[in-house]
Amino acid sequence: MGHLTASPTITTFIIVVKTGILVLGGLITYFSYKAYRRTRSQALRALAIGFGIVTSGALLAGAFDVLLEVDLATGVLIDAILTLVGFAVITYSLYVE
Repeated sequence: MGHLTASPTITTFIIVVKTGILVLGGLITYFSYKAYRRTRSQALRALAIGFGIVTSGALLAGAFDVLLEVDLATGVLIDAILTLVGFAVITYSLYVE
């Protein structure tokens, strides 16, 4: 499979969407962590970690694309793996008491 490239318009939209994910995910992570600090609830701590992992997927996939010049499929895989792990941690946070 060859290196996949996107048009400049698609690339711009990807950057805008990933930036939105980073900002909103960062805010959710921050507020979850702030709630954990206030309550010391382990569930809120796990929730903050889970959202941090999901958010970092957007950041790392983009960074790897730019810095390491990985192909689109590899970037999507990195993002998907971190999203899966983050969602597993979020699920755990909702399960524990």
